[in-house]
Amino acid sequence: MACIMPRPLTPRVRRAVVGEAGGWHSRRTVPPSPLPLAEVGCRLAFDVPDRVDLALQVAVASSAGDRHEEELAVTLDGLAVDVIEVDVDGARTHVLACGAGRLTIAYRAVVEPRPADPPEVTAAERLVALRQSRYAPSDALTAFADAELRELPDGAARARAIGDWVFERLRYELGSSGPLDTAVDTLLASRGVCRDFAHLTVALARAVELPARLVSVYAPGLSPMDFHAVTEVVVDGRWQVIDATKLAPRQSLVRISTGRDAADTAFATTTTGSAELLEAEVMAVVHGDLPADEHQQVVFLP
Repeated sequence: MACIMPRPLTPRVRRAVVGEAGGWHSRRTVPPSPLPLAEVGCRLAFDVPDRVDLALQVAVASSAGDRHEEELAVTLDGLAVDVIEVDVDGARTHVLACGAGRLTIAYRAVVEPRPADPPEVTAAERLVALRQSRYAPSDALTAFADAELRELPDGAARARAIGDWVFERLRYELGSSGPLDTAVDTLLASRGVCRDFAHLTVALARAVELPARLVSVYAPGLSPMDFHAVTEVVVDGRWQVIDATKLAPRQSLVRISTGRDAADTAFATTTTGSAELLEAEVMAVVHGDLPADEHQQVVFLP
């Protein structure tokens, strides 16, 4: 198993329009809404040398909001490939199998945020979010966190302060890290990309006994545009969003998947065979003005 980290289609492409229940339906008209809509999507191309089984996590999560319009097209050398949607810890994962060729994925959705009070964190969620994980080995950072973060405030402000510490400590630099780098590697290098910022934030939060997890999102306002990774930390019994990169307003983020770290949230994972990512294009905009975010207030992600 391997995680993969980052044009009109031909007339033979069959476009799949996903309805609320995950079935195939006709395109629906977007109704007027007082809430700003988010339009998100991606185009991915892979070279498949032989048979491959692939799990995609590019569709917005069911909890993200009402999907008024959604399309997923998967083709191999221009011919449609069947996909199966399965729920994996709240992520709408699409599983497919295909032979050798050029595999293309095109996804697009219009999402209306669903305003609601965030649910209470369950005991099971809290336990999992305190455990060390592949890319966030919090046990290796416990002594460092005890010494370095001792002066940070307690209570609700502690999570935000950890995000601020990571923001000040790391330099955002494209291409500066590899797919196997952990939070420890990032700390030593003092640089990374969004997943590295998120992994270090997750690991340090767990090291000081704050439950934390990683969330992959579409991020309107992000530059350069790509899939984005942020952290959720338990504050007063609910998941609060921390983005240590501070590169996009958190209020406009659209959840894709949630997990312990990037091993659970990769946009593509091969379970059998191999596939080389050739192209990746991500789109995320809001219909209206982007919200202002100084990354100091509490924000919850649907």
